[in-house]
Amino acid sequence: MQAVRNKAHGFKQLSDGYLSKTPPFQFMLVSLIFPLWGAAASLNDILITQFKTVFTLNDAATAFVQSAFYGGYFLIAIPASLIIKKNSYKFAIMTGLIFYIVGCGLFFPASRIATYSMFLVAIFAIAIGLSFLETASDTYSSMLGPKKHANARLNFSQTLVPLGDMAGIILGKYLIFGHVGNLAEKMATMHGAERIAYGEQMLQYTLQPYKYILAILVVMLIIFAITPMPSAKATISNAGGEVEEKPSLKDTLKYLWGNRNYKKGIAAQFFYVGMQTTVWSFTIRLALNLNHSITDSAASTYMIYSYLAWFVGKVIANFLMNKFSITKVLTWYSLLGTIALIGAFTIPNMIAVYMAILTSFFFGPEWPTIYAHTLDTVEEKQFTETAGAVLVMAIIGGAIIPAVQGVVSDLSGSMQFSFIVPTICYVIVTWYFYSEHRRELRA
Repeated sequence: MQAVRNKAHGFKQLSDGYLSKTPPFQFMLVSLIFPLWGAAASLNDILITQFKTVFTLNDAATAFVQSAFYGGYFLIAIPASLIIKKNSYKFAIMTGLIFYIVGCGLFFPASRIATYSMFLVAIFAIAIGLSFLETASDTYSSMLGPKKHANARLNFSQTLVPLGDMAGIILGKYLIFGHVGNLAEKMATMHGAERIAYGEQMLQYTLQPYKYILAILVVMLIIFAITPMPSAKATISNAGGEVEEKPSLKDTLKYLWGNRNYKKGIAAQFFYVGMQTTVWSFTIRLALNLNHSITDSAASTYMIYSYLAWFVGKVIANFLMNKFSITKVLTWYSLLGTIALIGAFTIPNMIAVYMAILTSFFFGPEWPTIYAHTLDTVEEKQFTETAGAVLVMAIIGGAIIPAVQGVVSDLSGSMQFSFIVPTICYVIVTWYFYSEHRRELRA
């Protein structure tokens, strides 16, 4: 295999895009991007609860927060991959950070205009930035070193996402929810101008977490701008030496459409992201519905427990996947997660909330494993950038499935019963890992 040595960092750039060894600083810098999108995603769970009360929304309408968020991912993933192909992973990451900064900045005018649609615009702008970040960082993390450790690298980077999720929830708990007990209960007694004025006052608190996030984003942008990063792209040899191989979008999509196992992974990612998003979007609401005496802030603590469970689940799964078949470990994780979700929509007391939290433990390694496993089915590595982008587009499940759960909740009149929607999704994900394990045994 052809290789180009980078004297400054001691690694070789291999022709398939991987490196001969992992540059530690650059890899850690890319990994630190991962908790940044975790913080944005978890703050959505806080915003859904607040917006429902302030704007008097039903459950289906609150799901538009996730629709704007994950819809942005879907629309921008392919353009992001084209930018990566034309420029570099580093350029795409910096572009994502800039859009993320702009989106956070839009919360300032949104809080003054005080309309639901303006907040959705700000969330959509953040999602554009995150689509660039995930499209670039997921694939880039897996490419920054030897091919045989690609899954391990991505799982390590993804292990940092729950830390960002926990940080986002903590910021929301104390900076947004910390100024009032149960917002719905308090505003239920208000009418007319008094209710509008108080709602606008509550919306001002949404600014607080984004001030801290903005500062971190600016620092990260500066560090990325001054740090040399490896190309990590597939190359071909010609008379002029090694050059990047850049197939057309049409040729790439034609190749991917003919790859059955790749399409199977896309479907699994769609249902997984949809399931994860619905559980996290409505856990706070589930707690408030089952226990009318707790405050919004206290209910948000359950999401901290969820993200902590997610983190622990990732760490344990990483250990198990180093000793046993990855697909076998994830089959068991998915099966047990499905059982936990059955408890979440059938047990008529607060134990259901703890079952939802337990489900997060089994979410642990599933997104990065589906991602890396599916990317491995792309044997022609010149198609990697676009293949990774299409995988990120599967995040659209996070826009569609929560909306379905919101409709089920409104039609059935039961927030708890609506958890049957992510349960069905988890059954599909369990089947995916089981079928992949059987395919692995036959190979």
